[in-house]
Amino acid sequence: MDNSRMTEGVKTLLGDPKKAIIRLSIPMIVGMSLTSLYNFVDRMWVAGLGPDALAATGFFMPFFFLAMAIATGIGVGGGAVVSRMIGAHDRKAAESASMHTIIFSVAAAAFFSVPFILVSPVIFTAMGATTSLDDAVSYANIMFTGTIFVFFTNVANALLRSEGNARKAMVAMLIGTLLNVGLDPLFIYTFGMGVGGAAIATVISLAISAALLFYWLFVQKKNYLKPSLSGFRFHGKTIREILFIGIPTMIGQGSMSVMMFFLVGLLAAISKTRADAIIAAGGTVDPAVLDHGIAVFTAGWTVVQFAILPLLGIATAVISVTAAAFGAREFSKLKTVHSFSFSIGLGIEVVIALLTFFLAPFIAMAFTWSLETAPLAADIAVFFSVIWLYFPAAAGNIVSQAVFQGLRMAYRGLVTTLLRTVVFALFFAWLFGIYFRMEEPGVYTGMVVATWISSIVAFVWARKSIAFLQKRPDMQAGKIEGPQTVDDTVVG
Repeated sequence: MDNSRMTEGVKTLLGDPKKAIIRLSIPMIVGMSLTSLYNFVDRMWVAGLGPDALAATGFFMPFFFLAMAIATGIGVGGGAVVSRMIGAHDRKAAESASMHTIIFSVAAAAFFSVPFILVSPVIFTAMGATTSLDDAVSYANIMFTGTIFVFFTNVANALLRSEGNARKAMVAMLIGTLLNVGLDPLFIYTFGMGVGGAAIATVISLAISAALLFYWLFVQKKNYLKPSLSGFRFHGKTIREILFIGIPTMIGQGSMSVMMFFLVGLLAAISKTRADAIIAAGGTVDPAVLDHGIAVFTAGWTVVQFAILPLLGIATAVISVTAAAFGAREFSKLKTVHSFSFSIGLGIEVVIALLTFFLAPFIAMAFTWSLETAPLAADIAVFFSVIWLYFPAAAGNIVSQAVFQGLRMAYRGLVTTLLRTVVFALFFAWLFGIYFRMEEPGVYTGMVVATWISSIVAFVWARKSIAFLQKRPDMQAGKIEGPQTVDDTVVG
C-alpha cells in the first residue's frame, strides 16, 4: 500500500487497537444512537394516538428486524472483506468488494419488500392483531416500500466504517434523525395521517440520508475507497466471500426477527388467555385492551434497543479492527481487542442498567404522555424492572460475535446467537411466562436468562479461538473456516 495515500481513518485502523476501537466506536455510538431515535421518536409520537397505534408498530417490529438483519449482514460481510483487503494492502480489491456489496444490497432490497406488501394483512392476523390490524398494515406497507433506503444506508455506512471513516457515517445518521424528529409530528398530526404518517416521515428521512451517502461514495470521492461502475467486473467469488461472512449475521440477526415474532405472539396469547378467563368467570373485557401487552412490549423494547447501542457501536469498530489485524497477520492484537472492547462495553451497560432500574417510571412517561396511553405506565415500569439485567448480559455476546465476524469465523457467532434467540429465549420465555404462569414479567425474565447463558458461551469460545490463532500465526485466510478447514476443529 502506498502510505502517502493512506487516509487518517486507515492509519487509525492499522494502528493501536485500543485507540482504533475508541476512535471508531465513539462516532458510531453517537450515530447509531441517533439512528435509533427513528424508532424512539416514531413510537413516542405514535403513543399520542393510543395503544392500538403503538401496538401496530410493534407488530411490524419482527419484519423491521428481518430487513435490518439482511442489510446488516450484507454490510458486515462487505465491510469485513474491504477491511481485510485494506489490511492486506490491496486497494483495488477493496474497491471492487465495495461495489459488489452495494449492487448486491440494492438487488436484495427489491426481492425483500414486494412479497411482504402483498401478504402483510394475513401475517398480522396470524400474529394475533385485533383492533390494531388496520394501523399495522398501513404502517408496515409504507415501511416495506422504503426498504431500499434501509438497505443502502446500512451498507454505505458499513463501507465507510470499513476504511475507518466513521465520522461521515455519523453525520448521515444525524441528518436523517433530525429530519425524522421534525417530520413525525407534521405527518402524524398536522397532516392527520396517523400511524401511516410516522412511516412516511421515516422513509423520507432515510431517503435523504441515502442520497447524502450516495453523493459521498460516488460523486465527491474524497474517501480512500472510490467505488465505481466504470470498469466494474462482476466476480462470483467476491459475492461468495461477502455471503460467507454476511449470511451468519443475516441468520443470526434474522433469528431476532423469529424471536420477536414468537414473543409478540406469546404476549398476544397471554392477553387472550387472561381475557378468556375473565369472560368464563362472568366478567367482561374491552376488546381495545387485547393488544395492550404488545403496546407495552413495543414501548419497552424501543428503550432496550437504545440502551444496547453502545455495545453495537463498539462491535462495529471491533469488526473493522479485528479484520484489519487479521488481514495484516497481526494476531497479537486480537486478545487486546476482545478484552478492551468487552471491558468498556460491560462498564457502560452496567451504568445504563442502573439508570434504567431507578428511573423506570420516568422513562415510561415518554410513551404514556397522552390520556390514551397513560394506563400503560405501570406495566411499562414493570418491564424495565426486569429487563435492566439484560443490558450487561448482552456485552459478552455482542462483542464476541464481532470478533468472530472480523476473524472470518462468523458461523461461531451465529451458533451463539441462535442459542440465545431461538433456543434459550423461546424456551425460557415460554417456561416463565406460560408454564410458571408469570405472564408478561415471565416472558421478560426468560429473555434475561437466555442472554446471560449465551453471553458466557460466546465469551469463552471467542477467547479459545483467539488463543488458537495466536499459537498458529502461519494460518492463511480461508483456512480458518469453510471448505478448506482442517485444524479449525481443534478450536471448536
